[in-house]
Amino acid sequence: MPYPDEFEGFMINELGKYKDFKKQTFKPKVFGDNDIDIKIECCGVCGSDVHTATGGWGEAPTPLCVGHEVVGKAVKVGPKVKDVKVGDRVGVGAQIWSCLKCAQCKSDNENYCPSQVDTYGAPYPKDVDPNETISQGGYSSHMRAHEYFVFPIPDEIPSHLAAPMLCAGLTVWSPLVRAGTGPGKHVAIVGLGGLGHFAVMWAHALGAEVTVISHSPGKREDALKLGAKHFVSSGDKDWAKPLAFKFDFVLNTADMTNKFNLDDYLSILKVGCQFHQVGLPDEPLQGLSPKQFMPNGSSIGASHIGSRPECLAMLKLAAEKKLFPMVQTIPVSEKGCAEAVERVKNNDVRYRFTLVDYDKAFGN
Repeated sequence: MPYPDEFEGFMINELGKYKDFKKQTFKPKVFGDNDIDIKIECCGVCGSDVHTATGGWGEAPTPLCVGHEVVGKAVKVGPKVKDVKVGDRVGVGAQIWSCLKCAQCKSDNENYCPSQVDTYGAPYPKDVDPNETISQGGYSSHMRAHEYFVFPIPDEIPSHLAAPMLCAGLTVWSPLVRAGTGPGKHVAIVGLGGLGHFAVMWAHALGAEVTVISHSPGKREDALKLGAKHFVSSGDKDWAKPLAFKFDFVLNTADMTNKFNLDDYLSILKVGCQFHQVGLPDEPLQGLSPKQFMPNGSSIGASHIGSRPECLAMLKLAAEKKLFPMVQTIPVSEKGCAEAVERVKNNDVRYRFTLVDYDKAFGN
């Protein structure tokens, strides 16, 4: 049975076999009054897809279709949907549902709702879907999402460039904005990859003085092109000493924090400021001690994607200032999905992949 009874997707059937994608059908959740069906045009490839498919982040239900940077056209809207009509170009990020009733949801923190549903690999609550359907992601023909998590894509942003903004872009935009990034602030971005290159671009656009800290000296030119004023190679001996007490905010976008000498990174913070994680390693941080934070009263924190108002503000700024990520495209297919995931796993991308040519894979 084709759409609307079933969707098609490129899925993995066993965690760890992250290159073994098979084209399969799956049943979406029951269509609700506030739901929107999207015929997918393209989908970004996120590090989360890799960590999930490899099993690095732990158990996940299978068969599973990953992908949570979706752009496409609305093809069906529920009777209570207010802001989207059939034919609109829209996007969905890493969250697809929340209760919209709790204190978090009512304070524009729906990304911290305890009942939230991730865009893939998460069951819907029984009162929302009697089948408690597992959500499936965007390496697929269609997506069914609650209107609150469906974002209009400005005309100025091409689809393949908008897609990575919906997870990677938002994941760094939210902590930067909440940290008060702007004129007069010194911000360090650790890592220049999929997340980091967005962070440099946003922090510069918000008016901060940006320093990139990277173990890859060959990325200096890209860092400066994206808006960084300074580039520091973390492979250099004593690299942190000249930066002591320099930064108002350090945003770590690398997912290897468990291998960092964390004291170096904490030492570059001003008094009372934060080392903030958006890159999530597979391994925990061993041997962390409160004493490490005492020399400057620093702290360590993390965040989870961002809110709807933050996403809309991010897209608005990107459209107005023509701020676009560095993106490579790969046609969606069993082979294409495997190639994209493998290359992201091996850091063989500058700096995001977007899967395209969905009409060829799934038909019109």
